[in-house]
Amino acid sequence: GDRPQHDEIEKALKEKDYKLISITHTDTSTGVLSEIESLAKLVHRVSPNTLIVVDGVCSVGCEDLQFDAWGVDCVITASQKALGCPAGLSIVMASGRAIQRFQSRKTRPASYFASWKNWMPVMQNYEAKKPSYFATPSPQLIHALHTALTQLLSIPLQERFRIHRETSQRVKKTIADMGLQQLAAKPENQANGMTAIYLPEGLTPPEILPTLLKKGVIFAGGLHKEIATRYLRFGHMGVSVMDPKRDDIDRALKALKEGLQEVQKA
Repeated sequence: GDRPQHDEIEKALKEKDYKLISITHTDTSTGVLSEIESLAKLVHRVSPNTLIVVDGVCSVGCEDLQFDAWGVDCVITASQKALGCPAGLSIVMASGRAIQRFQSRKTRPASYFASWKNWMPVMQNYEAKKPSYFATPSPQLIHALHTALTQLLSIPLQERFRIHRETSQRVKKTIADMGLQQLAAKPENQANGMTAIYLPEGLTPPEILPTLLKKGVIFAGGLHKEIATRYLRFGHMGVSVMDPKRDDIDRALKALKEGLQEVQKA
């Protein structure tokens, strides 16, 4: 439930030249949040030629991530989480420096369909309003992403992030009031789009998840291989947080409280 410390990262960067450093913004398996801004400053200071690549699958749309201001080189995300779009799209943002580095590489890309070499001309033509083709994307997903991004940008991003933070704080307080603990014990390590919750001693996900499902709520089981049978994961991001007409968060918290009581009495 912790994250690498800055002094450890600085030591590693000083010992060897690295082409890139990859950082998971929100770790989906544990709910641990990385501090991208300070890490980016560290990398630029200690190893300025190292590219900064961020896994933003569980953070883009619910966590503050300032691509240009922080000097990030690449962010990789997906459509189905905080962006609020159906699953099926891989979304990549790349800096000019990252693109130049790719264009000058001497090693052939390991992937054909995921190669920037094949996709970059298509993207450049699309930006220039020109037709182009490499592979057929899903038209309905592209339209869905456009709608999702339009909704996302309908209010200032900082307002969106504030709402996610406040919802996360409410979830975490309610969890603590139930006597439950998080995998990410330190507040500064806790993500705002999800919470990983330790179950009471002796209780496993298969024993509680069916009860929650009967109440119309789906929690995810644990992912970390060493403790997967000891915790649940609760996603609170995107439409479930931003739509004031929905009561998803309250329903989920109520179901968890009642479900635990029922299972423990049985």
